[in-house]
Amino acid sequence: MRRWLRGKGPFALLFSAPRREQYLVQYVLREHGRGRALHDVFEDSYVRNRSTPEERARLLDQPDIVAALGERAVADLRLGLAARS
Repeated sequence: MRRWLRGKGPFALLFSAPRREQYLVQYVLREHGRGRALHDVFEDSYVRNRSTPEERARLLDQPDIVAALGERAVADLRLGLAARS
């Protein structure tokens, strides 16, 4: 058994992944909100050390991340249209 699970009870595995995933979602949203490209955020050691490639791919299904990406894309389009006018 993994050292960090020792002494945490039989349900530790069931509840550890969602919490870890929530921390990753918060981190991705915070960094993306600061203007960083999503690809760069996903390459951060914080994200890579705390998730597998499959878990990172699943982050893109998180409603908060999808909404933030959509909002950012719309804002970028508006800026582009305003600059052309």
